[in-house]
Amino acid sequence: MQVLTVGNVFTGGVLLRILMLVYGLWQDAHMTVKYTDIDYHVFTDAARSVWMGGSPYERSTYRYTPLLAWLLTPNVWLHPVFGKCVFILCDCLVGWLIVRILAARKLSDYKCAVYSALWMLNPYVANISTRGSAESVVCACVMAVLYEVQQKRIARGSVLFGLAVHLKIYPIIYAVPLLVVLSDTNFGSSARNQTVSQQLLDRVISWFNVHRAMFFVISASVFFALNIAMYAVYGMEFVDETYVYHVSRKDHRHNYSMWFLPIYLQFYSPTSLLMGLVSFVPQALAVAVLGVSFNSDLYFAAFTQTFAFVAYNKVCTAQYFIWYMCILPVVWPYSKMGFVQASLVVGVWVLSQALYLQQAYKLEFLGQNTFEWLWVAGAGIFVANNWILAQVVAKQRVVSVFDAGKELKVKKAQ
Repeated sequence: MQVLTVGNVFTGGVLLRILMLVYGLWQDAHMTVKYTDIDYHVFTDAARSVWMGGSPYERSTYRYTPLLAWLLTPNVWLHPVFGKCVFILCDCLVGWLIVRILAARKLSDYKCAVYSALWMLNPYVANISTRGSAESVVCACVMAVLYEVQQKRIARGSVLFGLAVHLKIYPIIYAVPLLVVLSDTNFGSSARNQTVSQQLLDRVISWFNVHRAMFFVISASVFFALNIAMYAVYGMEFVDETYVYHVSRKDHRHNYSMWFLPIYLQFYSPTSLLMGLVSFVPQALAVAVLGVSFNSDLYFAAFTQTFAFVAYNKVCTAQYFIWYMCILPVVWPYSKMGFVQASLVVGVWVLSQALYLQQAYKLEFLGQNTFEWLWVAGAGIFVANNWILAQVVAKQRVVSVFDAGKELKVKKAQ
């Protein structure tokens, strides 16, 4: 009898989340250090304001779309744990999409179970959603976008993309590989006998094909429709808190980014804002180059983009790692990395964070001044992440999402 099946993986994943949810309720009630993320209380307070006819932005530090506050109003009138249940459901939806994507890429049921377990049975992932982080909602939208485009359902993918970018701005980075992959070649148009000059002209014109136009128009319409609706209700407060804040954000609290200390030391200086804006330059370049380089394998392009985006971001917290963890199970099957090297990569990733958390513990709980060592540890995480990304790219086989079952289409990443 085969134990590792998709059904068993999902059963185990759901039970894991239920157990962690129940344990979290116990810890919140009996321990000084709470299990629930502070952001969950922010969400609930914002939902309460909305439920009472006010603005979610009456709650300081609420920097999200009002849709999230509306979604979580049952936290107020039904039960405070409602939002966590929504996040767990989105977690499971991501797991289901992983299985669908792997099956569409011609992997066996057993391999679908193995790789989906990287998400469903991952205690780190389950911890994020059961503590009350909303990242699984965005992850579900992102995975659905990629899957719908893989299935050549452009209209659905476009609607979901507009929604994903409205929920959280970072998925806009996927516009690069998505637009590149929506070529006439991938969507059924055949090449004709032409001269070189005609082929060149057609290639330029083909950039403005019906598939790209459809994706752009629909996704932009959904995005702007949602924003206009939110603006009509909440005015410039919505724009400032949801979008402008994240562009000019200066986070004085320590986080995994090596940018935090320079920004902290110059917090009240104009230099701090400039430093925050300059940090976008290497991040944007890395994300754009990776998106174009691996566009034929939409999932690998999205994974490398997200990994680089998080690594180079001026603010980085533990929740952000979920953004690329949800894509990892659908790209790992095409890695040529052996067990030893994979273990080394995972070990470096874990060790770099452990060293940082050691210094953070001394600062937060022991009251020691470890700011400089925190910066060193953050720089170590940055170097480690760049090394990890280089190792992953060097060992990856790039497989077109439209030819995933054909081994002849597999090529090594350059």
